[in-house]
Amino acid sequence: MRVVVSIGGSVLAPDLAHGRVEEHAAAIEELADAGCEIGAVVGGGGVARDYIGAARELGANEIELDDIGIDVTRLNARLLIAALDGMAAPSPAEDYEGAGEAMRRGDVAVMGGVVAGQTTDAVSAALAEYTDADLLLYATSVPGVFSADPNEDDDAEHFERMTAGELVDIIADIEMNAGSSAPVDLLAAKLIERSGVRTIVLDGTDPSRIVDAVLRGEHDGTDVIPEGTADQMTYWAGGDE
Repeated sequence: MRVVVSIGGSVLAPDLAHGRVEEHAAAIEELADAGCEIGAVVGGGGVARDYIGAARELGANEIELDDIGIDVTRLNARLLIAALDGMAAPSPAEDYEGAGEAMRRGDVAVMGGVVAGQTTDAVSAALAEYTDADLLLYATSVPGVFSADPNEDDDAEHFERMTAGELVDIIADIEMNAGSSAPVDLLAAKLIERSGVRTIVLDGTDPSRIVDAVLRGEHDGTDVIPEGTADQMTYWAGGDE
């Protein structure tokens, strides 16, 4: 089973506490021990926003700000690599080809951002498409996809499952509201729709939820199910991929 796990920077290292990084590395190691080929994409989180905010005040342009954000995602990726104790290459992959090669040789491929204008949400979806992954999982700070930003709207509806087309529509609506935050961005949602990769969005602050979702399909988040496919995946039912 080939899986891409997207870990938000605010989930992996909200305060740069090494224990949280070690817990996520242990979850990835458990997946690898179970036979999964793994690509892990790490976000920048609050640290990236702090650097970008300071650089903006200093007059940096938007491309320069994106590059700073990418640098921070790669620093966070290095933290995860350090915790994986030799299971990953010593430096983050900087493109999809490098990440794909790492996965093919049996390493955990760890990467951060790639190019300006593209978030790690989109990088994760693109890596899943590039490697023909069986599953894409977003470990976020919210428990799935909602009809609105649950931090802004107490009546936001939680979706247990949806199609990729429905995900695109929901994310587009959320992003139109100033100040609202979606669990993945619109480009990522469109890449998911294009690739047809099975996707899970969940609260990944407890890394054991990632393991339960990938190995058993058990989670309280949102299943994004490609149109025309069975609801139950074969490896969760005990069959082959």
